[in-house]
Amino acid sequence: MSDPTANIGKITAANFKNLLFNSLGSRREEILTGPRYGVDTAVIDLGNGLGMAVSSDPLSLIPSLGLKESAWLSVHLLANDMATTGFSPQFAQFVLNLPVYLSEGDFKIYWDYIHRFCKELGIAITGGHTGRVPGQESTISGGGTMFLTAPTKEILTSDKARPGNAIIVTKESALSSTAILAKSFPETVKNKLANAIYEQAADNFYQTSSLREAVLAAELLKPHQSLKALHDVTEGGIMGAICEMAEASSCGFLVYDDKIPVGEAQQQIAALFEIDHRYSIGAGSMIMAVSPDAADKLIAHLAENKIKATVVGHFTEHKEGFLVQEKDRMITINYEGIDPYWEAFFKAYKNGLQ
Repeated sequence: MSDPTANIGKITAANFKNLLFNSLGSRREEILTGPRYGVDTAVIDLGNGLGMAVSSDPLSLIPSLGLKESAWLSVHLLANDMATTGFSPQFAQFVLNLPVYLSEGDFKIYWDYIHRFCKELGIAITGGHTGRVPGQESTISGGGTMFLTAPTKEILTSDKARPGNAIIVTKESALSSTAILAKSFPETVKNKLANAIYEQAADNFYQTSSLREAVLAAELLKPHQSLKALHDVTEGGIMGAICEMAEASSCGFLVYDDKIPVGEAQQQIAALFEIDHRYSIGAGSMIMAVSPDAADKLIAHLAENKIKATVVGHFTEHKEGFLVQEKDRMITINYEGIDPYWEAFFKAYKNGLQ
């Protein structure tokens, strides 16, 4: 019998190319940036120097996590994609395919948090679709799309990294994956590790927005000059995001393993659930491609705003490949888009961990 978790998660680069890339409907000249692997947003030319950025993502509804927490992920993971433009999202549409077991009272709580988190970010909800779906037992409750308009020449996309750019990572690795594991299986984490580790992971959950650092970076550095590209960390973790950015930008990279920032809670929880923190869902971190002469200035600016940032390596020519230096070894990375979090979560759920 095949492994049911083998194909869970985002589609691979090869499958994207083979199944989707050449079947994209009508071609329109207004599309400045269309679908590409590792690119977070589409950009559409509206004329008169104005562009519209658009991005879509699944919505979360995870009973073991909680309604507020699920709504937080639903809003902020969408906003993180939009943050890679260097601007804040302005509008949102939501398609809600709800499980039949969700009561009207619980839905009201969930939706109230969606409304609240959007309002805090200045996002107007402009429409969508809501319904109950028999057989819907997934932790994915539908999907959402966010939009923004901004001067076309100032909108960043994640495919503009260039050889020589410093690779900056904000915050730490595996923030969201280890936080979700801790909050979904709290007794396991407390008993096997410590209450303090659980508490730190739970606190990390609300560090999973990367909008603020993206906007701060775009305000400090000139887009497309000192600040080349941004890419939020989701499935595949920090290393997966760097691979995606390099692939989209036709670059290689050299990353120093000992520079990848990771907190004690993430290290211990990742080890407990047997996942690699470098490749596990890491919402809250942002990958920034920055001119090397601007890296220290940006890191200092983010630090002044209480956001940790670390140079972990640099982009290279594509022919040099995807390289990670681990102590005295140089390793070539062949990223297949697989995130160990999914298998770890479903294994823990299947085994009845609390």
